[in-house]
Amino acid sequence: MVLEVTDSTLEEVLKTDKVVIIDFWAEWCRPCRMYGPILEAFSNDNPDVVIGKVNVDENNEVSSKYGIRSIPTTIIFKNGKVVSRTAGIVQKDKLSELVNV
Repeated sequence: MVLEVTDSTLEEVLKTDKVVIIDFWAEWCRPCRMYGPILEAFSNDNPDVVIGKVNVDENNEVSSKYGIRSIPTTIIFKNGKVVSRTAGIVQKDKLSELVNV
């Protein structure tokens, strides 16, 4: 399951002891829309990983805090801290690698 994350909910999402993947995206972004099904499939295969999506058009505070300059951008958090950051579409096998770092 992929969560919709907002400026007001991100901090709560990051409080988990699970690995968290946040995808920064926008509705008008074609690569972002192509990335959605990859994240859904990864979520189905990895129920122990929390996956969220932040719409950059609607959530300027969080996007600014993490310096999002291009989309899609994927940030992986462990214990609330950034451990990896990647711009562009990330394939499932690469997501697995990044989660296990």
